[in-house]
Amino acid sequence: MPQLRLALNQIDSHVGDIAANADSIVHWTRHSAEQGAHLVAFPEMVLTGYPVEDLALRESFVDASRTALVGLAGRLAAEGLGELPVVVGYLDRSEKAARYGQPAGAPLNAAAVLHRGGVVLRFAKHHLPNYGVFDEFRYFVPGDTLPVVRVHGVDVALAICEDLWQDGGRVPATRSAGAGLLVSINASPYERNKDDVRLELVRKRAQEAGCTLAYLAMTGGQDELVFDGDSIVVDRDGEVVVRAPQFTEGCVLVDLDLPAAAARPVEGVVDDGLRIDRAVLSEEPVPAYEPEVTGGYADRLDDDEEVYTALVVGLRAYVRKNGFRSVLVGLSGGIDSALVAAIACDAVGARNVYGISMPSKYSSDHSRGDAAELARRTGLDLRTVPIVPMFDAYMGSLGLTGLAEENLQSRLRGTMLMAVSNQEGHLVLAPGNKSELAVGYSTLYGDSVGAYGPIKDVYKSDVFRLAKWRNKAAEERGQVPPIPENSLSKPPSAELRPGQVDTDSLPDYDVLDAVLARYVDRDQGLEQIVAAGFERELVARTLRMVDTAEYKRRQYPPGTKISAKGFGKDRRLPITNGWRERA
Repeated sequence: MPQLRLALNQIDSHVGDIAANADSIVHWTRHSAEQGAHLVAFPEMVLTGYPVEDLALRESFVDASRTALVGLAGRLAAEGLGELPVVVGYLDRSEKAARYGQPAGAPLNAAAVLHRGGVVLRFAKHHLPNYGVFDEFRYFVPGDTLPVVRVHGVDVALAICEDLWQDGGRVPATRSAGAGLLVSINASPYERNKDDVRLELVRKRAQEAGCTLAYLAMTGGQDELVFDGDSIVVDRDGEVVVRAPQFTEGCVLVDLDLPAAAARPVEGVVDDGLRIDRAVLSEEPVPAYEPEVTGGYADRLDDDEEVYTALVVGLRAYVRKNGFRSVLVGLSGGIDSALVAAIACDAVGARNVYGISMPSKYSSDHSRGDAAELARRTGLDLRTVPIVPMFDAYMGSLGLTGLAEENLQSRLRGTMLMAVSNQEGHLVLAPGNKSELAVGYSTLYGDSVGAYGPIKDVYKSDVFRLAKWRNKAAEERGQVPPIPENSLSKPPSAELRPGQVDTDSLPDYDVLDAVLARYVDRDQGLEQIVAAGFERELVARTLRMVDTAEYKRRQYPPGTKISAKGFGKDRRLPITNGWRERA
């Protein structure tokens, strides 16, 4: 059987920075060549970054992508890499009038095969996702071909991400075309437990396609999305040949024995109306060689480590790609800000993390001490600036009481954080968690200020679990656990009035989070949640809080998405909304 050494480059890319992305493609292609690869692949839209959102509608950006692709092909050849076929994702446009009413020139989520200084094959994503964070029907028109490239006597079919996630299309067409390998290039954003779903999907599709399947995924982060890598190669029976590490950039190499291309290949239109589009690059098989990289299975992260790593990767990408070097956190001594600070130290280094303790007259001694202890354990830079004089000045002028008085304290802290950010150039991190955002237990222009919310998609009960995991991980490595024990054990409190604790206003977090998971993440209604065993009045009150807090969530900064339905692109409800679940 013919042999191929496949190089899957599981890398990050920067949306909009086409020149830097092209440099990265050249770098990793050279690395692949040095490792003896015969076919090289890069992730979905790697040349432009993913997702490009409304940049896809900007003609100048599409032109830049198309021009860069041609330039990249020439550059690879000029650097002695032209004989190596390279599959690259990019942004293109349709040259003909498309379906669904879009005119000629509509954008395409596309990929191309580069070889000998030219673009030898272009194709567009066939299945376009339109759920969750995906808006691809807003931007793109579907491709209508099955691209097949012959490399060293092996027919390799090509697909893009959603082409595997939906039934039909390029997977059965690959079997009909008789291809020996199906390579799918993907962005595929991370969410909890998706790695298990992804593995089963790839196994199933390989069996349906009747050939070895290589699933290449992106790594890194873009705004609220995180990409976890986890590239997979399985044989035609669905058995794993190689599985790459999670959240790690690098080149995945594997030697494959593949069936020889048919002497008289299938032509014309196959499944789902797809027209086979073939390019023959090399007919002669590679001279037989002893395989050096026949497989491997990278260790899987456990559930808590996986989520925590996603939060670190997401924050690191946001900070670096937006040109910041340091971050600023308001440290209250509580568990939320402590976890955010720990994530920040892991993401950008403790020397680049700045904290401010801003005690009021209601702040307990242990809260001040816990903030100082966190700084001591992590090495972050901490300063203390009491807000009492500012608070007294406002109160002397306004005479606020009750909730207005409580919220004033939070807003003074928000103002201080933004002022220091303006003065010193740090990126402010908002410490709110998903439970608080869901029920509106946050103060606009107060604890909601900032440019990024690292735990925005983390329920409060998960905040405690992740904090405990991080401390345990530190102990196992012989390091100082970053989060003070008192921050973990004391009752959560905003400390905006004497003796205040969160449960004065909210149910116990374990109960609250269970209700929220059903209502927010699974779109269950009141009766369904009550039928699951929850007390009716508690559910009704919780749902009312969620519904009336939509305007607050719209004004909260972006944050790392780890769940199947995070606030923002995933869950879009009208602010002005007369519908209510009835008790």
